Amino acid sequence: MWHVAMAAGLIAGSALSLGGCAGVSTRSPPPSLTGEALAERVSARDAWMSQFETWSFSGRAAVRKGKQGGNGRIEWTQHDARRYSVSLSAPVTRQSWRLDGDLHSEAGRLEGLDGGPREGEFAEELLREATGWDVPLQQLGRWVRGAPAGEMPVESVAYDAQGRPSRLRQAGWTVRYVAWRAGPAGQPDLPTEIEAESGDARVRLILEEWTFASP
Repeated sequence: MWHVAMAAGLIAGSALSLGGCAGVSTRSPPPSLTGEALAERVSARDAWMSQFETWSFSGRAAVRKGKQGGNGRIEWTQHDARRYSVSLSAPVTRQSWRLDGDLHSEAGRLEGLDGGPREGEFAEELLREATGWDVPLQQLGRWVRGAPAGEMPVESVAYDAQGRPSRLRQAGWTVRYVAWRAGPAGQPDLPTEIEAESGDARVRLILEEWTFASP
């Protein structure tokens, strides 16, 4: 099992909100990798990820759809190649829910709602109907690990100088990789902050801690 936690100071200096901010830099970014060098870096990331069917992350999330939004702690657990669980809790209101989904059938079960658990053929629709939020659950498990989802065409993807995705368009969503942390020796870097947007739907994640379990 490989376990990695982000330094507390990095998170403490970053407020979680859906508001944008702009920074000014006079230094030109280094050129991006291209050709064989980029292909090798992308292939190495995919090969590394394919070793782990069981993994998890925890951190913070802010979700908004139009005027409806919320934020709190998030935990994502990938139990195997198809089953996942997502838990979100708001420390102030003490509200929480848990969604268990299946990447193959796309079905889901949502707990923590008034009136008891709800089940549906499509986990994303189930979550949208219950909370008003639009979250790309089918793709998010790949996106948070710094790679496009394999089951859908990629509209476009841009990479930074280290061969990590900086901006990805897929399934009608634009994903921006805001920050990364270095992985252990010989392992790929992992995102620490991503933003995904589609129309008036936005999801922002601060990824604090990762666990990868070897088979």
